[in-house]
Amino acid sequence: MSVSAPPRAVEVPRGTAVRRPVFAWRPDPADREVLWLYLLTRVGLWTTAGAVRWLFPADGRARKPAAFLSPWQQWDWWHYLHIARDGYFPGQTGPWTAGWDNREAFLPGFPLALRAVHAVVPHWAAAGALISFVAGGVAVLALARIARHRLPDPDAGRRTVLFFLLSPCAVFLAAGYTEALFLALALPAWLAAQRRNWPAAAILACLACSVRVTGLFLLAALVLLFVLTARGRRDWRAAPWLCLPALSPALYSWYLEARTGDWMAWKHAQERGWYRDFHAPWDAWSHTWDAAFHHLHPTGYALMWQAELLAMPAGVVLLMVLVRGRRWPEALYIGLTLWALGTSYWYTSVPRSTLLWWPLWTGLASWSLRRPRVLTGYLCVAAPLATTVAITFLTGRWAG
Repeated sequence: MSVSAPPRAVEVPRGTAVRRPVFAWRPDPADREVLWLYLLTRVGLWTTAGAVRWLFPADGRARKPAAFLSPWQQWDWWHYLHIARDGYFPGQTGPWTAGWDNREAFLPGFPLALRAVHAVVPHWAAAGALISFVAGGVAVLALARIARHRLPDPDAGRRTVLFFLLSPCAVFLAAGYTEALFLALALPAWLAAQRRNWPAAAILACLACSVRVTGLFLLAALVLLFVLTARGRRDWRAAPWLCLPALSPALYSWYLEARTGDWMAWKHAQERGWYRDFHAPWDAWSHTWDAAFHHLHPTGYALMWQAELLAMPAGVVLLMVLVRGRRWPEALYIGLTLWALGTSYWYTSVPRSTLLWWPLWTGLASWSLRRPRVLTGYLCVAAPLATTVAITFLTGRWAG
């Protein structure tokens, strides 16, 4: 009986891009380990939320805890809920109405997803939590694969995700906020771009642009990455795909102009509601410093502004590291983000924005692989901070 020879491996010419799927349908063992870590941290956050219901009721004399999902219904959640339920301009109300909530400052991606999921999950808060839960799982898988793509160590993916999930503002990944959904689109877009799958990267970036304005900074990074890596006609034929992400903000601006007569209605709502008009970076630092240390605001707000003052220099250091390493696309993404956050009247939500800085988490993982004590030190500091921010948010106090 003859035995057939094994099939010969097909040689791939040097310089040819191997196009792998952004996500394989079957997670490998490393992916399953990351998902297990994700689930464990979700249990920890929901346990904290359950304790908050009992320990910190709105009425100190309450004999029953608050509703199960009430700790998650805070701050920006109400804007997303009102948009998903009532639309942007219900009953002919708008910026011309006294007491207007400036809801057009929030892009439509998350409210549209919330409305769609609500068709299946009747409870609005449960629908928001489900979106963030699923999106967060997609995000950590993509982040782990980005880390494994960049770092040679087999533990790189798990370690990067550990830094990310225990970051001080990690509670916002579980809340009905945009961070998890944005990352579930932006990180696979970046992963697809690294694999030179430009159509997939453009489609995902287009969706990310509908969720957060940070998607435009992602688009800039993708364009620069394309310019730096495109080789030959085959790659350049994909260049028109990179125009697609601009469609999301263009359509939203057109919609707002049709309703308000103002092409810049989104920006003007940001200015009215959150003081996001342009100021020189040194003025923004000065205003934030005054708010943090000059006893102008309640202590809870002042502490959060102190956190803003720590997060901004951390972002500048990250930018310098990326520039030094000649990682130009990531440096452009971080630089544009810092410019947008650092040129308002004062800093707002900079610590929360660190969740979107994937080079920070891969960089910390790389550093800890060279110096093991970095991980220990990070966990000892970040875990208490993450718990503090979680309790702050879940009790309805300002947490960024």
